[in-house]
Amino acid sequence: MASDSPETPGASDASGSRGSPRAAAAVARRDAAVRAAVARGLLSDEHPVAALLDVASVRETAAALHAAFEEVTAPGQRVLHSFAVKASSLVPVLRLLADCGLGCEVASPGELALARAAGVGPDRIVLDSPAKTSGELREALELGIALNADNRQELERLDALTAPGALPSLSGGRSASPVGLRVNPQLGGGSIGAMSTATATSKFGFALQDEGAREFVVRACVERPWITRLHCHVGSQGMPLEKMASGVAATYELAEEINRAAGERRIDTLDIGGGLPVNFGSEEVSPTFAEYARLLRDTVPGLFDGRYGLVTEFGRSVLAKCGLVLARVEYAKSSGGRPIAVTHAGAQVAVRTVFAPEAWPLRVAAYDGLGRPKRGAPVVQDIAGPCCFAGDLVARGRELPELASADLVALLDTGAYYFSTPFDYNSLPRPGVYGFTTGDPASTAADDATDGADGGVRFATVRPPQTLDDLVAASGGAQRDALTAPRP
Repeated sequence: MASDSPETPGASDASGSRGSPRAAAAVARRDAAVRAAVARGLLSDEHPVAALLDVASVRETAAALHAAFEEVTAPGQRVLHSFAVKASSLVPVLRLLADCGLGCEVASPGELALARAAGVGPDRIVLDSPAKTSGELREALELGIALNADNRQELERLDALTAPGALPSLSGGRSASPVGLRVNPQLGGGSIGAMSTATATSKFGFALQDEGAREFVVRACVERPWITRLHCHVGSQGMPLEKMASGVAATYELAEEINRAAGERRIDTLDIGGGLPVNFGSEEVSPTFAEYARLLRDTVPGLFDGRYGLVTEFGRSVLAKCGLVLARVEYAKSSGGRPIAVTHAGAQVAVRTVFAPEAWPLRVAAYDGLGRPKRGAPVVQDIAGPCCFAGDLVARGRELPELASADLVALLDTGAYYFSTPFDYNSLPRPGVYGFTTGDPASTAADDATDGADGGVRFATVRPPQTLDDLVAASGGAQRDALTAPRP
């Protein structure tokens, strides 16, 4: 029977298809971390699901991103790689990425607060959102954070806020924030509509092919010397690299047109977004940052001649392959002749996979109760989650060694989005998140952040598991009688 994954993971996939030396090393670290997580008691009756993040893999990926663009940029060209905070809204993770030289792209007041809590400086933060309030705009300008305006009405708000004396808290009443315009070249979508942001009717940015829109953008930039950037992001998962590069090319061409109209280099920075797709079908990293950077160089050579500063906003592609969700199999049953492993990881951590399995399939690795890769003949089975609806399946018809009660499953490539933005269905507590390093000298973490070690694997708590008391408090427990109290 066919699997719902691009590559059918069978028995050998319990430890992954090792592929390259880097992939093999990542698999070895993962297997060691799973064994150590069991030995350390990170999984229990109280907390039967946990998330693990490979710190060495994060550092390797960040280094690969830097190296990819260093290969194609001109000497001294300004480049800021900002991480899309929505892909991992966890302060210690943002701090780790900052230590790896990445800034933050934020899309809400909450994400901005997380970036600042992680110690990321305002000159390394970019604010993007199609629905910024006047207060958000004011805060960004007062802090000196770069921001990209999404539409004409937002531009009118910025006109008022950038007027002389509009921000009395600042010296001279003027902000140091770089301001850009987000543009939509309307190139069309990819294979996942919800991830395609350059369609004809996308909610994002100035739609350049709409009547009069391009002329408006050029005039707006010429008339406002404080607009110095253009921003474009055409989509993420399911988007062909060639279409992403075409979006960057369209933005570059618009910047050239604006600068000619202004008679000077008014636009000095291009924010080319992120969105590099992730291969969820095997251990291999594909496509790579280097492949994308070279494609950009070949498609838009002027992007790398040093005249423009660059900003990127990668998210999923930085962290996806660095993490996993580990869950205990509570029961193994059969229905209609189909074995079903009922686990504690479902829609509450794998929302997209459960509700859109064709677009977001995940690989699943099987481990025994001691955390060792499980062996055995592959059996077609479903992997179910704990949520109280029939569709809560993270894998359908998957070939794996037959799972039994007390075995473990690992949802792979879930380092971005999955455990950092849980879904509160059925009031299931949020899982604990733990960074891990191994005895490999190449994988290092701050010793003072480590709260234990076992078998050469060191764990650091990124987010403690949510307790039931925490859950009740977040659900209005302190206001229990608010709706039934006697009226005054």
